[in-house]
Amino acid sequence: MSRLRISLLALGATVVALTALATSASGASHKKYAVSGNLSMVGIWTGPEQKNFQAVLDAFQKKFPGVKVKYTSAGDNTPTVLSTAIAGGNPPDVAAVGQPGLVQQFSARKAIKPMDFVKPLMAKYYSPSWVKLGTYGGKLYGMVFKGANKSTVWYSVPAFKTAGVNPPKTWPQQVAAAKTLRASGTPAYSIAGADGWTLTDLFENIYLRQAGPAKYDLLTLHKIKWTDPTVKAALKTMAGIFSDTGNIFGGPSGALQTDFPTSVNNVFSSPPKAAIVMEGDFVPGASTAKAKAGTGYNEYAFPSVNGSAPAVVGGGDTIVIFKDSPASRALVSYLATPGAATIWAQKGGFSSPNKGVPGSAYPDPVTRKTATALALAKTFRFDMSDLAPSAFGGTPSQGEWKILQDFLKSPSDVNGTASKLEAAAAAAYKK
Repeated sequence: MSRLRISLLALGATVVALTALATSASGASHKKYAVSGNLSMVGIWTGPEQKNFQAVLDAFQKKFPGVKVKYTSAGDNTPTVLSTAIAGGNPPDVAAVGQPGLVQQFSARKAIKPMDFVKPLMAKYYSPSWVKLGTYGGKLYGMVFKGANKSTVWYSVPAFKTAGVNPPKTWPQQVAAAKTLRASGTPAYSIAGADGWTLTDLFENIYLRQAGPAKYDLLTLHKIKWTDPTVKAALKTMAGIFSDTGNIFGGPSGALQTDFPTSVNNVFSSPPKAAIVMEGDFVPGASTAKAKAGTGYNEYAFPSVNGSAPAVVGGGDTIVIFKDSPASRALVSYLATPGAATIWAQKGGFSSPNKGVPGSAYPDPVTRKTATALALAKTFRFDMSDLAPSAFGGTPSQGEWKILQDFLKSPSDVNGTASKLEAAAAAAYKK
């Protein structure tokens, strides 16, 4: 892992460069800045998302040709990889993490550096709620670059047409549509059971609608137990999908071997292998199939449960700094501009919390709709598992991810699953 080699001259020039960068909010300027150094970056983006982020980095390096950024994807293992690197005294310069709870833990340990230098840009282009999300102890430690509306359901337009079903608005309609899809010859659900975070997203959407935002907040803080009746009720609703084994592509065992990109391709392929994938607005960006928005695939809002009002569960990937330097400051400042986010927005599968990104940047009406829904949501809650200690809500093969994977395999054990979730949460929140 390379160390920064920055001259005192470059250090002084950085102040000028960052000031100029802040005034060039569109990121369209081709001016080059005198900052140099080698940056290592570890992040959760992999596959097509990694490719799209590399395009953002390529644009950054055109502005800062003296800064070389090496991005390494750690995927779902990012929390473990970073924790191990910190323990070994050799963390990357910059990282992108998916859990604000992890950012809070790192800031409490003083493992990451404050980044108040980017506050002026964030004040201009981000709403206060996003700034607050990355602020701990009065200092800014994280900036969400990639946002997500996780309350979307994506479907194969041809499969729905063949079955003669319309996008459901309520949970009973969702259940009925799934049965009709199966009868038409296409299993309803493609589930990425190999990636435990997809199962937490499903639970959170059900829980927010079924238990309400107040209970959601209490469970997020572990102010109520995971054995609470509201949790068991949500698990029972979730079990309604998991127990319909013939309506899951590959069955539960196949789902547990299916990663997220594959789950998307199952629905976006022609002919589709399944009709529905219940995940966030980043779904199109994970697909390698050549389906077109509107004709090949489309989306609808996560259905209302028991008459619940519209609500959005959102997520976001946060940029943090482990090694403060002119080069790392230049990169973070660039990522705070609308121009940087626009590059990825134009490629699809991406929502930016940056208010400066024009709606026209999104490649199609479907993506534009989901990308703007975050700002329009009357009831919004951040992803619960991302706010939890990573040992419970953000680590493969343990905690909530593993327990819900086991629940996918044995959905009849609602009480046992709730007890396991409570035990894991109690242990993680104590630390």
